[in-house]
Amino acid sequence: MRVKRGAIRRGTQDHYRDAALYDYEYRRRRADVNFYRKLSNLVDGPVLELGCGTGRVTLPLARDGHTVVGLDISPSMLAQANARRRRAPKGVRPRVHLLQADLRALPMRGPFPLIISAFNTLQHIYTAEALVELFEQIRQRLSPGGLFAFDVLNPDLAWLIRDPDRRWARTRFTHPRTGEKWIYSTNHHYDPVSQIAMIAIYYDPVDQKTGRPKRVQLAHRQYFPQELQALIRAAKMRSIGVYGTFSGAPLTATSESQVMVCCRAEDDVSLPKWR
Repeated sequence: MRVKRGAIRRGTQDHYRDAALYDYEYRRRRADVNFYRKLSNLVDGPVLELGCGTGRVTLPLARDGHTVVGLDISPSMLAQANARRRRAPKGVRPRVHLLQADLRALPMRGPFPLIISAFNTLQHIYTAEALVELFEQIRQRLSPGGLFAFDVLNPDLAWLIRDPDRRWARTRFTHPRTGEKWIYSTNHHYDPVSQIAMIAIYYDPVDQKTGRPKRVQLAHRQYFPQELQALIRAAKMRSIGVYGTFSGAPLTATSESQVMVCCRAEDDVSLPKWR
């Protein structure tokens, strides 16, 4: 299957239009927040977050006392992040700076002692060349001895070759804003040449008389572990922490995520053991 540009564009935007539903779907995702909070406590200075979304990680870092600059390309996600900022205590709000921007052209110079990109954001960078270019931009904005941390999915071959015509993960839920009752399911097509998985998320109304089915597209570039290491080195950085969980367990074939902490190649930096 050849992945078309229009499909990729839609797969970069669709999943993030309904920010309230996005927050509801990932409301129990906390392990990554705790990881980035621990990491931020190792540095002194502002944090740059690439793909800040609705502020799910941003606000906890700010509540911990850090100044956070959050970038995202989605207006709806940034609106939700701004709503979170307005609900935060008065002392927290000035520490959160949100900016609409494309990650492929970072608008600020830095330097930052910590740059993070959580929850598979970098899987929306769809070619190896583009990811190296982003890594180079990040390197230029790191302080000497600074850290760059991110997480992406660890490609699951059994999942990638699933029957693309069958619906998976059927779940019934109630929309947090409208109260409508829906049935969630997914399927996907994977192109092994581009390494892009085109994921379709289906929302079917329980009552077909009052609601219309919705289909949301999500595009994810799959980055394999050795490939990812090579791209990091190509940008003159090196990985100093490679984990398979947010608690610091080793990366294995069955790990769901690749959790990476990097620094500039010339910097002598080490990390404590995670617990």
